[in-house]
Amino acid sequence: MTTSARIAEGQIAPPRSLHAGPGDPEARAAAAAVRRRVPQPRVWGLRASDAYALAALNALVIGAMWLRHGGLDRLTTTSGTFMALGQLMALYGTFLALIQLVLVSRSPYLEQVFGTDRLLWLHRWGGFATVWLLVGHFVFTTIGYGMGDGSGAVAEFVTFLTVYPWVLWAFVALVLFVLVAVSSIRASRRALPYGTWYGIHLLMYAAVALAFLHQLMVGSDFVHDQLARLYWVGLYVLTIGPILAWRIGGPLLLSARHRLRVANVVREGPGVVSIYLTGRDLDRLAVRAGQWFILRFLTRDGWYRAHPFSISAAPNGRYLRFTVKALGDYTSHLQRVRAGTAVMAEGPYGIMTGANRSRRRTVLIGGGIGITPLRALLEELPAEPGALTLIYRASRPEDLVFREELEALARTRRAAVHYLVGKRGTPQMPANPLRASALRSLVPHIERCDVYVCGPEAMIDGVHRALRTLDVPASQIHAERFAY
Repeated sequence: MTTSARIAEGQIAPPRSLHAGPGDPEARAAAAAVRRRVPQPRVWGLRASDAYALAALNALVIGAMWLRHGGLDRLTTTSGTFMALGQLMALYGTFLALIQLVLVSRSPYLEQVFGTDRLLWLHRWGGFATVWLLVGHFVFTTIGYGMGDGSGAVAEFVTFLTVYPWVLWAFVALVLFVLVAVSSIRASRRALPYGTWYGIHLLMYAAVALAFLHQLMVGSDFVHDQLARLYWVGLYVLTIGPILAWRIGGPLLLSARHRLRVANVVREGPGVVSIYLTGRDLDRLAVRAGQWFILRFLTRDGWYRAHPFSISAAPNGRYLRFTVKALGDYTSHLQRVRAGTAVMAEGPYGIMTGANRSRRRTVLIGGGIGITPLRALLEELPAEPGALTLIYRASRPEDLVFREELEALARTRRAAVHYLVGKRGTPQMPANPLRASALRSLVPHIERCDVYVCGPEAMIDGVHRALRTLDVPASQIHAERFAY
């Protein structure tokens, strides 16, 4: 069987010489054998303003119902004012909690409009606002009732938890919300392994369920108003729907349709491997270079772990390649994953693709293992000779991944590649190589380019600052972070 046929059958990974020079006809034949046109992800007509308008409309409806239920009538006494404010905080805190679930539902509509970075930013700060509102609800309501019956806040707190079970449920929900919020603080995120952080965040579903039971039993919208009850039940249903569809149904459907399995694992460098996945009808999987999947390798100790990985080669209809660096226990384990292992995939996600490019010239800036989506973009982005520039930052020469492939692609596509290798502060690299003046010297007219950035979070922030100094419009900067 020829090399091309063995690649097509998934018996071996595409050779390292897939993008070798013109003197390697076997490699060119192999490359031609694995290339197929794949469908493009669908583009939706939703705009960010539509999502904001829908949220604002619901907020107005919630406020109107509070007024309709006599919210202002309680403001005549001090205790009533505390209880009224507590009720408002509960209503909007609950509404914000539902929004947080929608933001992380993996809806393709929201992913396309906002991108992962923006969704996570909205989710993080909206989550903190949710917790403060719910804490305020508990404090203000307890004080208000304590003032009303003269028992005091502490005695009222004890009464709430010992006499009223539905209030106890709400308090447990509040504790879970606070725990999730604490795990989202930057220091906690740095200290916690991804799996632990992810598991803690799953508690948010239990917290919302307990809060719903509390609202069902004592919420004025549920107890006294049939229309308001239907409205809130509708909000919960519309929140659960996208979660079931995209976080559960989507991965199950994709896995059943394509039956992904590990075809080969190829060492790329110290602690770095490329994992090739093959499957059924991959030429019908809509995906672009620059996108990523959440992968779950169905091994005995890996089936319950899910991590995001970018594709590191342009979609070709035959296989998906993911390149993984050993940065923790789980990614170290993946260095030794066996061929034939079944994989459940969720995605594709991400808007760092050619679909958002607006300029003829393009600059790709990568750091460390962040080169993976840029390697795929360098292969896929349509561009005339000289219109593509890749800038690759690494601390050591051995940290450069895909160097042979990148240079071969650069020759084929007539692209410029710049390697910035060395530790900052050393005689070889005394200054930041990605500062504004350095970028200007490498790409003289960078403000006229689309710029794609991927790498460590600190590097992305620094490049963003440099690009703003160089007057690169925000619409021309494309980046996605994988920090949780």
